[in-house]
Amino acid sequence: MIKKNKSNIQRRLIPTYIFLTIVSLFSVFPLFWMITAATNQTVEVSRGKIWFGTHLVENFNNLVASTDLWKAMGNSFLYSTVQTLLAIFICSLAGYGFELYHDKGKDLLFSILLMAMMIPGVATMIPLFTMMSKLHFLNTVWGFALPGISTPFLIMMFRQNSRNFPRDILEAARIDGLSEFAIFFRMYMPVMKATYAAAAVITFMNAWNSYLWPRVVMTDNRAQTMPMLIANLAGGYTIDYGMLMMGVLFCSLPTMIIFFILQKQFTEGITGSVK
Repeated sequence: MIKKNKSNIQRRLIPTYIFLTIVSLFSVFPLFWMITAATNQTVEVSRGKIWFGTHLVENFNNLVASTDLWKAMGNSFLYSTVQTLLAIFICSLAGYGFELYHDKGKDLLFSILLMAMMIPGVATMIPLFTMMSKLHFLNTVWGFALPGISTPFLIMMFRQNSRNFPRDILEAARIDGLSEFAIFFRMYMPVMKATYAAAAVITFMNAWNSYLWPRVVMTDNRAQTMPMLIANLAGGYTIDYGMLMMGVLFCSLPTMIIFFILQKQFTEGITGSVK
């Protein structure tokens, strides 16, 4: 009887599995096409060839010869890493304080903070540029990172997940004489590691893929990021699509690697799980 029920359930799920498989193939196809295009010449890409070619090394050599690839990769990695580390520290500290130390003033401040999410980033770009220029932060890592180290979304994410933080640990640590900062560093951060992983993935991907703000604040080509390099490749009169897709592939690899490494923790952090 049990075996029959299991077989019936499996049969009912077959259409679902087929549908999910088809949707997965459609989702993966752009990535597959990007990889195959990086191995073909411009003519082959233009003709719609979607299988692997023999020009991978040639496209790579052309990309290295035509652009400062490694400098752009290093800049993007440095800028994104600095912004990620600062953002998750500041936003987690803010979320911790908003949730574990309630009062009417903080709740009002948090409401105002959430309203800031409705302000488009373009509206603040000119005053931010003026500020960075006066601080002499143009073409520096600080000019790139500082505007993004405190975001309402990350603060809200840490505050929501902090609701699952065991209050018994907090009270026991206070009884043992730990200071509030010691509780944060030694108790809160290890328990909330899944949330930190999710926040790190989100922040790093946003920083790595950022284009508009770096284009404004990075006026020197030596400070350009990977998205800026890709835009320059696509902005010429004649476009080498094989070389362009090779650049897109290099631009995509770091975020894909980080996501695959932290995907389990990312899922736990997004769902509000606490370890």
